[in-house]
Amino acid sequence: MNFDSGIPALELFPRGKWNQAVSRAFLDAPVSALGYDDPQGRPELRRALAAYLEKTRGFSCDPDQIIITAGAKQGLTLIAKCLLDQNSQVLVEDPTNANVRQIFSYHTEHLLPVPVDGQGMITQELPQGGTPGLIFVTPSHQFPMGGILPLQRRLELIRYARQKGCWLIEDDYDSEFRYDGTPVRSLFELDNQRVIYIGTFSKVLFPSLRLGYLVLPRLLVEQCLTWKRLADHHSNSVYQLALASFIESRALEKHIAHMKKIYDHRRGRLLELLDQHFAGRVRIYGGTAGMHVVAEFQDAVFTPELIQRIRTAGAYLVPVEKHSVLGGHENQVILGYAQLSPEEMERGLLMIKSCIGGAKM
Repeated sequence: MNFDSGIPALELFPRGKWNQAVSRAFLDAPVSALGYDDPQGRPELRRALAAYLEKTRGFSCDPDQIIITAGAKQGLTLIAKCLLDQNSQVLVEDPTNANVRQIFSYHTEHLLPVPVDGQGMITQELPQGGTPGLIFVTPSHQFPMGGILPLQRRLELIRYARQKGCWLIEDDYDSEFRYDGTPVRSLFELDNQRVIYIGTFSKVLFPSLRLGYLVLPRLLVEQCLTWKRLADHHSNSVYQLALASFIESRALEKHIAHMKKIYDHRRGRLLELLDQHFAGRVRIYGGTAGMHVVAEFQDAVFTPELIQRIRTAGAYLVPVEKHSVLGGHENQVILGYAQLSPEEMERGLLMIKSCIGGAKM
C-alpha cells in the first residue's frame, strides 16, 4: 500500500475529456506551436491561468508575469539560478520537502532552517541577524506538517522580507484541497513586488503532465526567461494549448471539485481507521487540507530499520525526519490518502501496526 503524499487518484482522472482537449489542441494548433515555441509559454495558457488565479486565488497578475515551467521543481531551480550564489542565505521551513533543500543546497552553502508548528513557519523564529536572499514557504498547506499560515504570520513574514530586502517564494502546495475553514489571502496578493508564486498541475491533474508555472514580479521575468531558454527552451506546446482549453471550459474546476469530495471522504475514513486501530496512541497533524496527514505515534520510533520492515511488509511510507534538518520528528510519518481506497488504507495500517508491535489487535 503506497502512502506517498504526492500521488493523486490517477484512476479517477477523466482521460476521455483530457484526450479530447489534447486532440483538439493538436488539430487546431497554429504552426508556431509545432516548432520551437516561446520559452515563456503559450499566450493562450498564460491568459487562461491569469484569469483562473484571479478567480480561485484572489490576486491579479498580467499574463506577461507568468512563465510556464516543466513542474514546480523546474520553477524552483530557475529561481535559484537567477537569484542565488554560494554566499546567499536561504531561509526554509523545517521540516520541508527534501527536494527543495537539495535544489537550494546545490546553489548555496547557507541554508538556514526555521522551525514550524501547527500553523506553519514560526515567524518569531526568523533570524534577526544576517541578510537572507530568499525565504521559501508553503503557506497554504505546509509540507509536510500541514499547517495553514494565518494572516498575521503572513503579514509578519512580508514585513520581515521588506526589512531584509529579500524575496519570498510562495509554493502554493495543495491549496486546491481545503476542507475546513476559509482560505487565507495569498502572499502574492499581499505583496506582488516581493513574492514569487509557484504552482503546478501535478496534484490536480497527473504528475507526468510536467506543467507548472511561476508568477513573478516584473523585475524578474526576463532574468528567469534566460534560464528557461537554457533549460529546455519551452514546455510542451500542445499540452499547454490543451490545458488552456481545459481551464477555460471549466473542466479543471469541475474535476477539482469532484476530487475534493472524494479526498475529503478518504481523509475522513483514514482518520477513523487510525482511531480504530491506534486509539489514543496517534496524534494527527495537517488534517484540514491537502492529500496527506502526519501521524505521530506515541510508541514508535521510525528508524531506517523499522521503515524498511514496514516497506517489506507491503506498506510504503516516508518518515517526517527525512525532510528535517533540525530533527525531533522520529515518531512521525506521512500518510498520503488520495490514491488509496478505504480498504487499501486499512490493509496498510494493519501492516504498520504489525511492524511497530505493542498495539492491541
